[in-house]
Amino acid sequence: MPAWQTSWDVGVSKATWRLHCFCLFLALGSFVWGYNVGVLASVLVHPGFKETLDNPDASKSGLITAIYYLGTWTSYIFFAHPAADRLGRRYAALTGMFVTCLGQALQVGASGPSALAMIIAGRIIAGMGTGIISTSVPLYQSEIAPAKHRGKYVVMNHIGFVAGLAMGFWVGYAVTFWDTSNGHEMGWRLSLAISFIPGSLFVLGLPFMHESPRWLVEHGQSAAASKTLQFYREGYYSADEVEAELAEIENSVAAFRASGLTWISLFTDPSLFARLWRSTLLQFMAQMCGATAMKYYLPVLFKALGLGSRLSLLAGGIESTLKIGCTVLEMVIIDKVGRRLTLVVGAAVMAFALLINGALPLVYPNNVNRASDYTCIVFVFIYSLGYSMGFGPAAWVYGSEIFPTAVRARGLSFAASAGAIGSIVVAQIWPVGIATIGSKIYFFFMAINLICVPIIYLLYPETNGRRLEDMDVLFGGNPAVYPTHLLDQDVDDTRSLVPKTSRANRADLEPDQPI
Repeated sequence: MPAWQTSWDVGVSKATWRLHCFCLFLALGSFVWGYNVGVLASVLVHPGFKETLDNPDASKSGLITAIYYLGTWTSYIFFAHPAADRLGRRYAALTGMFVTCLGQALQVGASGPSALAMIIAGRIIAGMGTGIISTSVPLYQSEIAPAKHRGKYVVMNHIGFVAGLAMGFWVGYAVTFWDTSNGHEMGWRLSLAISFIPGSLFVLGLPFMHESPRWLVEHGQSAAASKTLQFYREGYYSADEVEAELAEIENSVAAFRASGLTWISLFTDPSLFARLWRSTLLQFMAQMCGATAMKYYLPVLFKALGLGSRLSLLAGGIESTLKIGCTVLEMVIIDKVGRRLTLVVGAAVMAFALLINGALPLVYPNNVNRASDYTCIVFVFIYSLGYSMGFGPAAWVYGSEIFPTAVRARGLSFAASAGAIGSIVVAQIWPVGIATIGSKIYFFFMAINLICVPIIYLLYPETNGRRLEDMDVLFGGNPAVYPTHLLDQDVDDTRSLVPKTSRANRADLEPDQPI
């Protein structure tokens, strides 16, 4: 086994600091995504927003929520993977943030008879930008991280999301105290506009980062890839070990090209399709578990349990803040217990929480028992624990690591498009279900979570600790296409497989701009 595949030393190296700092910076992209989700929950119940949109009913509120995911689905299918493959992971993320801010600006300026149209258009555009960010960032994180700790670094992306979600709720709660006439008109607009601050920081910082080493190799820039790997491995790996890692990346990319496979092979090659349907189904399950509704309609759910409007937003802020701690815990354990166990346990916890929230209001209707209502509130928090330690981060970790470099962006984008479809369905079903059948809607999502448990346990192989270049062995690939015989070779043997012309010409290539 190559020495660079072993666990990290106890000491803190430059590589450790750099990976943590840069992965957290990249999480700013998901922070903006999470903020826009969290703040909309308060915007939907803001009096000024309701007045501007002429008091939208449940179906219109569902449309405003769900239309965002039409934008993300469109982006995942048509724009996210070309941007990540042609522009690179970092400039794709930069472009996505610019588009997201453009959509937010349309929503902030919504007024008059065209207010609803501006909100819908802004939501679609912001969704398109988010689709690019939400795939390019975890791709970058997975491609710069060591195999033994890849899950931890990709989970940082979800930490950014839940931190933004919490901030959105807290801003929405704070705005309720701005109860003047100006606050009535401008409060919800200011809530949306605050996302421009982290968005601007994200856009300004990205050009100074290195590009993903695997993307650089894919585009014939091995010298720049070597420089990036040295930057992210300094103080932890030796120069020979970095060279060995680069050699495996080059061999994997070369083998894929020699195979004649293309992105269409995601649907025609058995090994690639085995990864595609698994990652696609996982993203779909991650939304159909009910998480979208919990994010957007949380204040409405708390109000149904007897809390006032302001107190509902406060409870939403507390719930979202606790998610940060839960996700940090997931970051610590995901590389120790694996992806599959966290997904299975998370789905089981969510199913139990949904059972309680569906049953107690039927036993004690119309808020006649305060203990029952408070118990439901507690189990909303428990549901969030299950999601934050399961589907929330792990679905993105799994999808970002199982595809070969040449089709990784396309594979993750196709998979994420299924998540967008799930979000559209849930965003439409939940408000209508609550309005028509009440708490019985929880049983629908409970059943989905229960079905997910055996599906994940039986059909999803564990990817924990495997290098990105080694994933094919899990999915029945052709060893002639992906040289799995490299798995048991030591560093010197692996380096010897690099074509001499590749090593000789590497010095002639232009390196990537250092940070």
